[in-house]
Amino acid sequence: MPDPNKSLLDRLAHFLSPEPAEPSERRQELIETLREAQSEGLIDADALSMIEGVFQVGQLCARDILVPRAQIDWIDINQALPEIIKSVIEAAHSRFPVFEGSRDNVIGILLAKDLLRHATEKDFQVRDWLRPAVFIPESKRLSVLLRDFKDNRNHLAVVVDEYSGVAGIITIEDVLEQIVGDIEDEHDVDEEADNLIALDNGDIRVKGITELEQFNEMLGTHFEVEDIETVAGLVIQHLGRVPKMGELIEIDGIEFEVQRADPRQIHILLARQINKKSD
Repeated sequence: MPDPNKSLLDRLAHFLSPEPAEPSERRQELIETLREAQSEGLIDADALSMIEGVFQVGQLCARDILVPRAQIDWIDINQALPEIIKSVIEAAHSRFPVFEGSRDNVIGILLAKDLLRHATEKDFQVRDWLRPAVFIPESKRLSVLLRDFKDNRNHLAVVVDEYSGVAGIITIEDVLEQIVGDIEDEHDVDEEADNLIALDNGDIRVKGITELEQFNEMLGTHFEVEDIETVAGLVIQHLGRVPKMGELIEIDGIEFEVQRADPRQIHILLARQINKKSD
């Protein structure tokens, strides 16, 4: 443990030294030091939030943030071309997984720009314009995945489970949002679609901005606090402060685990019912 009487610069240097220490302990010490730097005005809150997001990416894997298969906008290679074009326009994504026969049989990725540029050409076949699909296991670390995305100039990966079935997809935007926060674009119409995502282990991934009414409806809870509308607001009001990343908060039988937060707000939490926790 670094000497608290040392200067901030000395303590930062301590974390870069080769002295043996538990990685998790060193990481937490560094985060605390950076938070102190922010409180002293040496870095701003947005910079601190992104730095904490980088640490978070190092701890998460694909299963934690994937888009579940039930929420994927699929393209069936056997659909008629007009139907495919209609689906692409309505979904307004840039990339689509394409399957044949079964959704576990992904044969490639269709880029909207390829379809819309060439669909009017004579003898156009969707199959001829498919890009190779990249498959990754659910356990793949986001830090490794982000490097792969960058090195291979790929923007989407298909996540498969232990039985080689498609568990979901993950994009480079999904990973980057863990660092910089939600990236809104002109096609993000359904703002509530991914506020609550059920994970395979039974936890619920919750955006801090999720309204209590939506949370109650999914989990069967009855949270209602005057002048509090969101899950983040509920947790902050209960604690009397903004919690730190990794902190556990129990409220009326629900345990909230803070996955991502900055000094001003909570971005992402995991929620689980206490009586359903595994030992």
